[in-house]
Amino acid sequence: MTRTEVTTETEGSGPSGYAAARLRLLQQEARSGPPRRAALARLTDDWLTGLFTAAATRAGVRGAALVAVGGYGRGELSPRSDLDLLLLHDGSAAAAALAALADAVWYPVWDLGLALDHSVRTPGEARKTAGEDLKVQLGLLDARPVAGDLGLVASLRTAILADWRNQAPKHLPALHELCQERAERMGELQFLLEPDLKEARGGLRDATALRAVAASWVADAPREGLAEARGVLLDARDALHLTTGRATDRLALQEQDQVAQALGLLDADALLRKVYEAARTVSYATDVTWREVNRVLRARSVRPRLRAMLSGGRASARSAPERTPLADGVVDADGEVVLARAARPERDPVLTLRAAAAAAEAGLPLSRHLVRHLATTAQPLPVPWPPEAREELVTLLGAGEATVGVWEALEAEGIITRLLPDWERVHCRPQRNAVHTWTVDRHLVETAVRAASLTRRVHRPDLLLVAALLHDIGKGWPGDHSVAGEVIARDMATRIGFDQYDVGVIATLVRHHLLLVETATRRDLDDPATVRSVAAAVSSTSTLELLHALTEADALATGPAAWSSWRASLVTDLVKRVAAVLAGELPEEPEETAPSAEHERLAVEALRTGEPVLALHTRPEEPAGDGEVEPVGVELLIALPDRPGVLPAAAGVLALHRLTVRAADLRAVELPNELGERADLLLLSWRVAAEYGSLPQAARLRADLVRALDGSLGIRARLAEREAAYPRRRGVKAPPPRVTVAAAGSRRATVIEVRAQDAPGLLHRIGRALEQSAVRVRSAHVSTLGANAVDAFYVTGTDGEPLSPARAAEVAREVEKTLG
Repeated sequence: MTRTEVTTETEGSGPSGYAAARLRLLQQEARSGPPRRAALARLTDDWLTGLFTAAATRAGVRGAALVAVGGYGRGELSPRSDLDLLLLHDGSAAAAALAALADAVWYPVWDLGLALDHSVRTPGEARKTAGEDLKVQLGLLDARPVAGDLGLVASLRTAILADWRNQAPKHLPALHELCQERAERMGELQFLLEPDLKEARGGLRDATALRAVAASWVADAPREGLAEARGVLLDARDALHLTTGRATDRLALQEQDQVAQALGLLDADALLRKVYEAARTVSYATDVTWREVNRVLRARSVRPRLRAMLSGGRASARSAPERTPLADGVVDADGEVVLARAARPERDPVLTLRAAAAAAEAGLPLSRHLVRHLATTAQPLPVPWPPEAREELVTLLGAGEATVGVWEALEAEGIITRLLPDWERVHCRPQRNAVHTWTVDRHLVETAVRAASLTRRVHRPDLLLVAALLHDIGKGWPGDHSVAGEVIARDMATRIGFDQYDVGVIATLVRHHLLLVETATRRDLDDPATVRSVAAAVSSTSTLELLHALTEADALATGPAAWSSWRASLVTDLVKRVAAVLAGELPEEPEETAPSAEHERLAVEALRTGEPVLALHTRPEEPAGDGEVEPVGVELLIALPDRPGVLPAAAGVLALHRLTVRAADLRAVELPNELGERADLLLLSWRVAAEYGSLPQAARLRADLVRALDGSLGIRARLAEREAAYPRRRGVKAPPPRVTVAAAGSRRATVIEVRAQDAPGLLHRIGRALEQSAVRVRSAHVSTLGANAVDAFYVTGTDGEPLSPARAAEVAREVEKTLG
């Protein structure tokens, strides 16, 4: 048969007729979701049936069928889905006739540009391939006849299902391993800013795996909400296919607003939240199902040995699992936490929290049946909660890593929002800052997990744990989340049953949970005003102690970019200074501290030569918070005669050499020269780290600094080239830079705070802008969080005094304009 013969059919069943009907269907906005997917599958069935029937007649092939497998077999065709087809035959047809039949079906599909996964097999070959390839077997579990010999397909389906059920003890562990490997590779859908709707954990692949487990008759997935969750993910994928025109499952940032609009949602955040909720449902069902599979398979492996031990007619009755008491009304049965037979949740309002705390402390999962039973029958807690309920909540939060699984089980059945109604606002709420690993609600739980390891450092671990759980609760409301969170935390802490004093402490911790790390990394700790402002906010050493632990827990739970031994050392230094103030040791306004011996040596050499002098010192490695060793970086000391343009020149040289600035300090000193006159020198201290590769030699840095100061290096042009090639995520537009004047930041200088997208040479550009504004930079405090730079500059006028409010605002505007 020629190629022309293969693709020439009647207009209704040929490629052009199908293509036009397909296009009309996909353009019908009123028809979407499951109806459109089913209609697209039916339309494709009709087209392929026409192709197959005509071709089978021409080729004289009998005993054959066209079979849809995988997603097409389930009738779930998205706009750009592959067509998974099996040409099944009984082996009676000649090879040439089968090839002609296959060509008559495959070529029209390819001609339309549709992706096709195809095979030609007998039932025996299909079973053999399925037995060797788990993915083939999973696809055949959804086999559905499209055209041809229906009996042939029915017998194959029966055989495949029988094989799957008979080999379940072998194939289910392999499927579980496949799912785990994919989850490690693709991440968890419910936490990813650009999730893969199909491959990520909690996505469509996992939903399909749950169908396969159910088909094995070993265990069944929780059905509540699962079909709806699959529908949400499929709808999102449909909209993604239509908006991009591509067969993609990755919900990229630049597509999210369009996809949200196509689904009738408010914005990209509403889309992500809905997708996250669906993924969380699938993930929870996955955890529960695989736990049940492992339990059943473990019991099956034990049963033959048990029968052998009990042979001879004794104790033939099936043994019930041993039940070990964990708490009042709560027992451990076969590795799961269930209710004791005498438990009465309708009379015991604390039972839900007691069971959760017992499960977390024992490191055991809550039985799904227990959680559902508690969700429907448990008596609501009175408000405020009784002391026992509050204690059980604290016990649950203090259990460490085991808290997460228990909390997720309660949240899956809506118990958390019934206990804490304000939790609904942060439930599955995405965080657009790339520094954050988790959604808001999961971050709060993870912070409590981290805080649990710090409870021995504080006198009131209960307040620490609850504040950790609530510290970002304001992110569900407009405005500053710390301010909003303080109000909500007061209400929630009162509801939980804390007294007025404790409620005030928790509210203070929530209001100021960012205070220590922001002050330590962005302010001059030698300035008494800085320390006094923190002391005034926390007001007591006990609150300071709690805030210190909360700061560390919050940062550790945020992500790897949010905490380091360097940040920890700065925060610890600030806490010591604030503690001294709170203890009554009020610092006097200090005189300028003398330079270090190393700096003084460099200053003398710079005064003698009239040129820059540099020294590089590698800082020793220090243990990070998790016990791992972390390099602190390199200290770069520079001394040179005072002159304009030093900060931008030095920052530009460091950028050209790919050195990341972690902290910077610049100050002027006076030294007598050979004539006995006073000469002005600048001393710069930098803490830097190489982006990659080895550190440059100090002599090379010095030579480039000399050239930068005399204007022969061309820093601006070279950095412009670097910035043009700086890798940025396609389609992601960074928010504009923001430059502000910190209120009451210091008595000795004006604090200009810059927030901007980090890029090579950013500090150089800021330094140039400040120089052009005719201000002197007394010190700089540089902080980088992920792709965000947050820098603070202590500046004075040429007279050495802080700027007036009007002048400070003008400088801020000028710097912002330059960076914009």
